[in-house]
Amino acid sequence: MKVELRDPNTIMKLSRLGSFHQSKLSFLRSFLSEFKDWDYNRDLFNLNKDGHGEAIYSFKKKDRVYSLICFANKIEDEERSDRVIATKWDAAFTLYDGVPSEDDIKRLKNEVPKQEIGRLTFKELTLSRANKSVRVFNHVVKNLSEGKQPNLDLLSKVGYLYRTTAVYGSGKFGLADRFRIKNREEINGPFRLEMMLVYLVRQFTFDQVNHVAHNINPKSAVKLDNQICKNLGIGNSTGLGMAPFIVNHPTLLNNWILSRETALKKIREIKIVKNQDSELFKDCLKKSLKNITSWYTESEYQQNKIRLLLRDVKKLINHVENDFDFQSEFPFNEIYLWLEQNSCEECIEYVVSIMMEPYDDITEPLVNNMSSEEEKYFNIPTNRTVQELLEIIKIRYPNILDINFDQKENHQNFWFISKNKEEPRMADRFEEHGSELEQPLAIARDIKKLYEQLLSLKNDSTLIAQFLSLNPDLRHVVRRAFIIEKFPYSEIQDNTIGKSIVPIDMLRLKLSFFGALKFDPRSDKWLRICMFQGAPLPNELKNYDEQWVYKANN
Repeated sequence: MKVELRDPNTIMKLSRLGSFHQSKLSFLRSFLSEFKDWDYNRDLFNLNKDGHGEAIYSFKKKDRVYSLICFANKIEDEERSDRVIATKWDAAFTLYDGVPSEDDIKRLKNEVPKQEIGRLTFKELTLSRANKSVRVFNHVVKNLSEGKQPNLDLLSKVGYLYRTTAVYGSGKFGLADRFRIKNREEINGPFRLEMMLVYLVRQFTFDQVNHVAHNINPKSAVKLDNQICKNLGIGNSTGLGMAPFIVNHPTLLNNWILSRETALKKIREIKIVKNQDSELFKDCLKKSLKNITSWYTESEYQQNKIRLLLRDVKKLINHVENDFDFQSEFPFNEIYLWLEQNSCEECIEYVVSIMMEPYDDITEPLVNNMSSEEEKYFNIPTNRTVQELLEIIKIRYPNILDINFDQKENHQNFWFISKNKEEPRMADRFEEHGSELEQPLAIARDIKKLYEQLLSLKNDSTLIAQFLSLNPDLRHVVRRAFIIEKFPYSEIQDNTIGKSIVPIDMLRLKLSFFGALKFDPRSDKWLRICMFQGAPLPNELKNYDEQWVYKANN
């Protein structure tokens, strides 16, 4: 039986993209899988009694070494900010290519805490900074110093000791350009070095909290329990700054989504499912209930999504246990079709991720397809005709062409860069000034404008070169239309400036591919997440349960 890939005009709607969850294709999970047989070591731990100083952690295999260099700094409470424009943080980090010398550490100690205004070299691969969750960090220190473990309810509600406020790579601020390292087999997957940095930062937070507690009370202090460590991750607050990324990288977005859709297609096409695979699927499904019920958020929007998810996962478990036979042919296809009829979007995409768990043979090759040489597809084929472009738009953007942008609610918002915050923001076009500074993120509106302009031409055999000479303002969407011709999942099939947009759907999409868990929206424009919550500790990597993500907190 041949299963078709899911229709991009359905899957690329924001409500569906905003229901995606982590999977075996997510970057943090593919990072763990790739580096599980590397040698982990803590090479330096030079902190004073208050936890300030330097530490180095490394992964090594044969002649290749990656070293995380940590600088923990003393800052005052009023200096602590998660904004991009902050200038001081509790800790700053860089991932170094190789083994740093004493001179390197001295140089980086002066530069890394400055972050964006520091001077970095091609030997530094990624850059980050993080702040303590002061309430949680101090609570853990106090309890450990008194010889007892911290309050688990508090820890489960927050989920981390530190939260990162940015993770940079790929040539920013003098860091190594991607071309220098892209052919290394172990980092072929996207954002793999960024995931390594965050993972090692997580271990640093545990070592630091143990160190500070011990120095307060050397005789009575205990270390943070390993199981508690595993159930803590690294937090992150993500705002609208992330949203333009998925608009500005269409071929990369396509490759992420296409890999996921291909995995689902291949799993639905499995005629006879082995007993061990169906049991693993059911086990993950049941054990994931604890994750859903421990998903803490004050957002009514997200609470409603969690309620629907819990209801529908329970419904599916009941169906699989009582009314379904995995011995039948194409069982995962039957389950998928049942989900489309009986479940909310959040549940459909949640279960699509769980379906991948038994199938490393399907997911592992796809991970290698999730990068993109974007510059290859940047040139516009100017020898093509207006007629060809019209056909592409009709086929690839049918829902977009139905939107009436003369209606106020369909162009109510605009995107701009905040001068004060130095971050992308969204504003009401009819309530606030500044729409003349609008960023080119209204792809749906501009595609519709392009379509109408093309229709107005008397000669549809006109070459694209001639059309662009008369309409240079539409060059960006002409390029996108020719990209989507080859990359069907490269475009959000929704209106990003409409009144009803929920911007966090765009953030969730990207964060799901990172591998984030338990999204906690703080508004419709920013949310908090946790990375690596439940993941194995570095000294457990050589033999870890790959389904840890569905068994966290168990």
